[in-house]
Amino acid sequence: MSNKTYEIHLPQFEGPFDLLLFFIERDELDINDIPIYTITKDFLDYLHQASLMNIELASEFIVVAATLMRIKAKLLLPRKDIDATGNEIDPRDELVAKLLEYKRFKEVQEQMRLLEETRAGKYERGNAVGELKVLSESLSGEAELHTLTLFRLLKAFEKVMTRYEEDKNKPVHKVIQYAYSIEGSREKIMEVVRRGSNVPFIGIFEHCENRIHAIFTFLAMLELIQSNLININIGMGANNFWVSTTE
Repeated sequence: MSNKTYEIHLPQFEGPFDLLLFFIERDELDINDIPIYTITKDFLDYLHQASLMNIELASEFIVVAATLMRIKAKLLLPRKDIDATGNEIDPRDELVAKLLEYKRFKEVQEQMRLLEETRAGKYERGNAVGELKVLSESLSGEAELHTLTLFRLLKAFEKVMTRYEEDKNKPVHKVIQYAYSIEGSREKIMEVVRRGSNVPFIGIFEHCENRIHAIFTFLAMLELIQSNLININIGMGANNFWVSTTE
């Protein structure tokens, strides 16, 4: 797979769904059959790039990133969710519905913008120079001092202090680039399994450094099972599983 190199600036996207639609239109993907692995990788690469450029992202980007990872994990599970009629539930359905709804809103917004521009071109504004002159004279320093009261002065100071507190306590979202990857975890699992004919399920996680590392390892294991590179064998007793290669 070739590595795509591109640079994206946040101002051209209004939110995470805007970014997802950009990837779908760029790669000419079917919005009803989204390749979750590809679009998740592009989305996380964008978040990483934004963090390197010191761009502050809204919390919605983090939520959508977690949603994509959850959908990817569900797609890797051997057992699929089934609805009341016995049909498999596609984990992507909810995301696709939201994307289609967002796309419709964007199209309507663009149509309204064009109508607004057309209407604005039909009527001339009045004497703007004269109106601005009258407005500036009514808001002269003398008029403001004449209507100034202690209450209005205190209200203005209260607004300044409120704005200062809001800026001071503004939440900061950080995207952490972990030193782990699905690809690296796949290689590590295959290395461990090839050394022994049957490896205990818990033994796969002995090299994990922390909780996040264990999650990467588990996702990599699901990918290997789906790719038919390893098997999960059930042993005697409760929660007793063995991992072996399919070779």
